[in-house]
Amino acid sequence: NSQNVTELPLNGRSASDLAALEPGVATARTQSSGQGRYGFGTQMTISGGRPRQNDARLDGMSVNDYANGSPGSALGVNLGVDAVEQFTVLTSNYPAQVGRSSGGVVGASTRRGTNSFHGDVFEFIRNSALDARNFFDSAKPPFRRNQFGASAGGPLWKNRTFLFGDYEGLRASTGITQVDTVPSAGARAGNLSTGAVAVDPRVLRFVNAFFPLPNGSLLGSGDTGIYTFSGQQVTPENYFTTRMDHKFSARDEVSGTYMFDSGTVRQPDELNNKLTGYDSRRQFFTVREGHTLGPRTLNSFRFGIYRVVATTGLTFASGNPSAGNPSFGTVPGQNAAEVTVPGITAFTGGLGVTTNFHFHWTSMQAYDDISLVGGNHSLKFGLGIERIRDNKLGVSTPGGEFLFNSISEFLTNQPFSLAAAIPSAVSPRGFRQTIAGAYVQDDWRWRPNLTINLGLRYEMSTVMTEAHGKLTVLRQITDRTPHLGDPLISNPTLGNFEPRVGFSWDPMRDGRTAVSGGFGIFDVLPLPYLFQMNELFSAPFFESASARNLGVGTYPVAAYAALTASSNTLRQAYFEPQPGRNYVMQWNLTIQHELPEGLSLRIGYVGSRAVHQPFRTEDADIVLPTLTPQGYLWPSPVGSGMRLNPNAGRITAGFWDGRSYYDALQVQIRKKIGSSSQLAGSYTWSKTIDTGSGSMVGDEYTNSISSPLFFNLKLNRGLADFNVSHNLNLNYTWVLGTPKWKTGIGVWALGG
Repeated sequence: NSQNVTELPLNGRSASDLAALEPGVATARTQSSGQGRYGFGTQMTISGGRPRQNDARLDGMSVNDYANGSPGSALGVNLGVDAVEQFTVLTSNYPAQVGRSSGGVVGASTRRGTNSFHGDVFEFIRNSALDARNFFDSAKPPFRRNQFGASAGGPLWKNRTFLFGDYEGLRASTGITQVDTVPSAGARAGNLSTGAVAVDPRVLRFVNAFFPLPNGSLLGSGDTGIYTFSGQQVTPENYFTTRMDHKFSARDEVSGTYMFDSGTVRQPDELNNKLTGYDSRRQFFTVREGHTLGPRTLNSFRFGIYRVVATTGLTFASGNPSAGNPSFGTVPGQNAAEVTVPGITAFTGGLGVTTNFHFHWTSMQAYDDISLVGGNHSLKFGLGIERIRDNKLGVSTPGGEFLFNSISEFLTNQPFSLAAAIPSAVSPRGFRQTIAGAYVQDDWRWRPNLTINLGLRYEMSTVMTEAHGKLTVLRQITDRTPHLGDPLISNPTLGNFEPRVGFSWDPMRDGRTAVSGGFGIFDVLPLPYLFQMNELFSAPFFESASARNLGVGTYPVAAYAALTASSNTLRQAYFEPQPGRNYVMQWNLTIQHELPEGLSLRIGYVGSRAVHQPFRTEDADIVLPTLTPQGYLWPSPVGSGMRLNPNAGRITAGFWDGRSYYDALQVQIRKKIGSSSQLAGSYTWSKTIDTGSGSMVGDEYTNSISSPLFFNLKLNRGLADFNVSHNLNLNYTWVLGTPKWKTGIGVWALGG
C-alpha cells in the first residue's frame, strides 16, 4: 500500500526497487545497459525468467520499453514513489487476465485525490561526507545528490471530482575515477621492450593528441603506464504525474493519468577527450471508465498511450580541441576514428563518431474487462489489443574503427583492419506490430474452505513488419542474397492457448492456514526487441565496409581508399524461418500460516520449464568443426576451412531452440508490530539452468559470450547468466511516535 511504499527508504527513490523485496525476485547484477541500447530500467529475474520476459504495468497499462525492459530513465531509476497508491508483484502462476509476460508482472497504481486536501514537500540529500576513498583515488571524489519534490491532492468538486499531482526532481553530480593504460614516454620514442622501432609521425601525432602520458606507475616491461583522472557524471532528471477522477453517478466513473519523465547523463569518456551522454524522455497517458451494469456485474474499459524517446552515443566538446579536429579523421568529414590496440585503453573516437542509437517507441493499448459474480462463481472475461510503433535508427562506427595487433604494429603504422559505416546506406526503420488477446477466468468456491481457479487465455501477435518494407533476412544461412520485405518469419503465435489452473485450500477452516498451488502456460511473444539489433545493421539497408591487411603507413587516411563494400563483406541477418512456439510452463505449491502475535510465514516451491527460447549469436558464418571421439576439431591452420556462407560477412543469427529450467524454495516471514510498524524478510534458494540467456544479443550480460556455439546447444548448457542461487532481503519500518518535546514536528520513524 501507499504507506509501505513511501515509508521504506529507497536508495535513489526508485519504485522498481520495491519488487526485489519479494521472494523469487532478484536484480540481474550482471546486466549490461549498453548505455541505453538495451533499455535503461533495472533488469530483474522473477521466478527464474529472463529479465526481458517480465511486464511492468502502470494503472493497468504495459509500460515496457523498446527493449522490452522495465521502465527507467537515463539515470536507471523509476521516480514517482510518492505517486504510488499500490504496488504489486506477481511472481508465478498468475490468472488468465494477465498476459504479455512469461516471467513476472510488476504493477503500480497512481494515487488519487480525496475529499480532504493532503500533500507533502520533501528533499533528500546525499553527499560524499561518509564515503571512503577508492584505492586509485588521490582524493575522495565529490558526490552530491539532491532529490526534491512535492505532491498534493484534494477535491475539485466534493464527492465528484478529485485531483492529484506529484513532481520530483533529481540533481546528481558523481565523481568517477578512470584508470587507463596509455603508451609510456619510452614507447612514444620508439624504445619498446621488444626492441627499438621507428615511430610513424602520423601515429605519434595522434598519440600525443589523445593519450596523456602516464601519471602513475609503468606496467610490465615499461611500454605502457597508468594514467588516472577524476571526472564528474552530471545527471539531472524531472518527473511529473497527475491524475483526475470523476464520478458521474454511483454506477459510472472515469479517471485519467498523465506522466512525464525526462533525464540526461553527461560524463567524460575513457581518456577525458570529450563528454559522452545519453538522454531519455517518457510520457504516459491513460483513461479508464468503470461502469456498474448490475448488482453483480462490472465493466472496465481502459485506453492508453506509452511513449519512450531515447538517444545514446551522444558526444560533446570538452577540454581537448583535437576531438573536433577533422584533420585526424579517416572518413571524409568525420573526426578521429576509433582505435583499438591490445594492452592500451581503447580510443572511442572524436566528436560524432561513436556508435549511436535513436529510439522512438510508441505503444497504444485498449482493454475491456467484465466481472460477473453468480452463486459460487466469480467470472472475469475480456479482451485487449496493443499496437506497437517502434521507430529507430542505429549507426555503427560512422567515423571508422581501426584494429592493430600489437603496440609495435600500432607505433609503426601497420593497421590490421578498418571498418566503417557507409553513410549512404544508413536509414531509419519503422517497425510495426499488433498484439491481441482474450481470456476467461472462473474463481469457483467449490467448498467453503476450497476455491478452484480455472482460466484460459489466448494471445497472439502479428509478425513484425517495417513501414517502408525495409526488412532483410537470409532464409537459409547459406543463401547468396537476402530476402527483402515481408514476411520476416512465419507466425508461431497463432496457437497460443494458455490454460491456467490453481487452488486455495484452508485445511483448518479457521482462516489462519492456506495451501495454494497451480499450473499455467505463459507465452513469449516475438516482439521487435528480438529483431532490432540484427535488422538495424544488416545489408542492404545498412552497410559497413571493411578491409584487412592494409599495409604500412595507411593510418589514418590512406586506408579509407582500401575499403570495399562487396557482397562477401557485408553484415547479414538470419532468423530461423519457422520458429517453434516459445512458452514457459510454471507450477507452484505454497503454504501460508498466521502465527500468534502478528507473525506470518509463507513457504513454497516454484518451478518452471521453458522451450523454444530465443537464442542469439553474433556471428553464425563460421567454419564448422568436425565431431570426433576426442571432441570437436576445427581445421588447422586457422583460415584453411570454408565458412558456411562465403557470400556474406558477419551473420548475426536468431534461433528459437533454447531451453531453461528453474527450481526454487521461497520463504517469506512478516511481523506486525503494533498498528503501523513491521518487519519482513524473504529468502530464495534457487537454480536457473539454460542453454542461452540473451534475448537481444549473445552477450547481453557482462558474464556472457558474444557468439555462443549454435550447432550444439548442449555445449552451452549451464547456470543462467542472471542466476542468483541465494537471495536474502530484509526490510522494516518502526514508528517511534512523537516525542513530547517535539510535538510540532510530527511522527518519527525508522526504516531500512
